[in-house]
Amino acid sequence: TKVSGKTRIEVVTEGILTRMLQSDPSLEGIGLVIFDEFHERSLDADLALALTQQGRMLFRDEEPLKLLVMSATLDGAAVSELLDGAPVLRSEGRAYPVSVHYGDAATLERAVEPVAAATVMDALAAEEGSVLVFLPGQREINRTHKLLSDKLVERDDLANVMVTPLYGDLSLQDQRKAIEPAPPGQRKVVLATAIAETSLTIEGVRVVVDAGLSREAVFDPGTGMSRLQTRRLARAASVQRAGRAGRMEPGVCYRLWSETQQAQLAPFTAPEITQADLTPLVLQLTRWGVDDPAELCWLDQPPAAPYQQGLDLLERLGAVERSGNNYRLTEHGEAMAELSTHPRLAH
Repeated sequence: TKVSGKTRIEVVTEGILTRMLQSDPSLEGIGLVIFDEFHERSLDADLALALTQQGRMLFRDEEPLKLLVMSATLDGAAVSELLDGAPVLRSEGRAYPVSVHYGDAATLERAVEPVAAATVMDALAAEEGSVLVFLPGQREINRTHKLLSDKLVERDDLANVMVTPLYGDLSLQDQRKAIEPAPPGQRKVVLATAIAETSLTIEGVRVVVDAGLSREAVFDPGTGMSRLQTRRLARAASVQRAGRAGRMEPGVCYRLWSETQQAQLAPFTAPEITQADLTPLVLQLTRWGVDDPAELCWLDQPPAAPYQQGLDLLERLGAVERSGNNYRLTEHGEAMAELSTHPRLAH
């Protein structure tokens, strides 16, 4: 972190913004807060926006704090309503056309790796440029990598193709290898998770192969823990992924599902707040001094049952104590809230 009196723009995660708000709810010295890629609807993003709004209303009468929520695929009307009828500004930007090819309706019911590998081989033969492949997780990436490597060995005409994985647990060196442009005279196939959906641009990519799946953490009330589930992606996410092929020049997107299935996809990705473990959110709200989450403005209210489960867990951990119908953070809870990890691990 390098911040001084000369700083004009500071880039932080939503989790860091929440910590800044806890120590300074007014965000003194800051004139504008921008929430970028808000369609991802992470728990931290929803919490940070709710706290920013309340801090803005309570402490920034004389010098108003401006908010800007940005996204390529968000439901702008809902956000505008949340922000008291804020104006919606639209910019079409400069995107090149992307032609879309659909696959078979049965693909999403089968193992995705062989279909993805076969589609990549077809795309390499039919198109020029590098290929970005969206797969749900590391396991599918490794299996597809093996299948592709075996197929490419048999093709002398594709000897200039290199295959690179891209997911969060890779070393920084391997991530850079995937993101950097292919060396002169070579083409690249990048096998990526949703990390490549919005967060970065891979130069040279003009073909996208989309497996149509994403892996999300879903809270299980029965166990009180989150588990990963592989699900079909939302329509907005599929549009976002296809757009990666048209960043620098006209591109092509191969979707491994049918056009009929595309029309049946959910319009937007389910917000994390509706399906996640809310214990971290409960800890931050209790630290903020909120007894009822309805005191804040949300795009989606935190569900009551998981919220109560979060309170019960924090009470068992000694992080909060009850005073009548209200809860307050204990000294142990304050120390837990200082750690940027799940309250179970913080405890």
